[in-house]
Amino acid sequence: MCNMLARYTKKGLLHNRGVLAIIIVSLPVVFLILMALSRCFLRRQRRGRARKSKNIFNFTSFKDSLGEKEIDETRRNGDLPYFDLGTIAAATNNFSFDNKLGQCGFGPVYKGVLLNGKEIAVKRLSNSSSQGLQEFKNEIVLIAKLQILGCCVEGEEKMLIYEFLPNKSLDFIIFDDSKRSLLDWKKRMLYLHHDSRLRVIHRDLKVSNVLLDDAMNLKISDFDMARIFGGDQIEGDTRRVVGTYGYMSPKYAMHGHFSMKFDVNINNV
Repeated sequence: MCNMLARYTKKGLLHNRGVLAIIIVSLPVVFLILMALSRCFLRRQRRGRARKSKNIFNFTSFKDSLGEKEIDETRRNGDLPYFDLGTIAAATNNFSFDNKLGQCGFGPVYKGVLLNGKEIAVKRLSNSSSQGLQEFKNEIVLIAKLQILGCCVEGEEKMLIYEFLPNKSLDFIIFDDSKRSLLDWKKRMLYLHHDSRLRVIHRDLKVSNVLLDDAMNLKISDFDMARIFGGDQIEGDTRRVVGTYGYMSPKYAMHGHFSMKFDVNINNV
C-alpha cells in the first residue's frame, strides 16, 4: 500500500513538473505574441491618425449645419487654396518670434511674406488652445465663402492664411475722436447679415475682431464661432454658449438664443 502511494505521489509530482515546464516555456511565447499584436495595432492607429490629420476634409465626425459634403465642394470648386507647411514655414521665417503679431483664442498669429512678395497673416492652431478642430473647420467653411487666402493642414499643424492687415484692429483707434468718424464698421456687419450670399451671425463681434488694411478699410475676422443662416432664417438656438461674456446679450448668455440682433447688441456695447 505504501509502495503504491509513493508511486502515485511520484507520478503526480512528475506530472506537475511537466505542466509547470510547459507553462514556463509558453509564457515568453505568449508575451512575445501579445507584444507583436500590440505593436501592429499601435502602428495601424498611428497610420490612421496621420491619414486623417493629413487632410482635414476626410474627417467623418464633423457634423454641422452645412455638412461634410459642403466642405468637399468648397475645396473642389477652388474656393479654398491650399498651402503646404514648407511654404508657410519659409514665409514666417519658421514661425519666428520676430514675426509674431499677437495671440488669439485660436493660437498665435504670425506675419509672413510669400515668394511672390504678398504679405500674409497666419493663424496657427495651438495645442493649448481653448478652441479645437470643430472651430477650425467652422472658420474654414465660413471664410472660404467670404474671403480667405487659404489654409494649411499637415500632420498636427492646422493653419488659416489671411491677407496681412498692417493697421491692426479697430480697438487701437476707436477711442481717437479724430479717426473714429472715418470708420463705419456697421456697413460690414450689414454685409454679413444681408448682402453676403450667406447670412452669417458672427457671435463674437467686438472691436478687437475688426481689422484695418493699409487703406483703413475695415475687415471682420475670427469666424470660428460664427453660424450660417439659410433662407429666411433670422434666429437660432444653441446649447453651447460661446464668445466674450461682456459683449453677450442676456438672452444669449442665459438661454443660448441668438439672432441678427445679437451682433447689433455687441456693436452697441
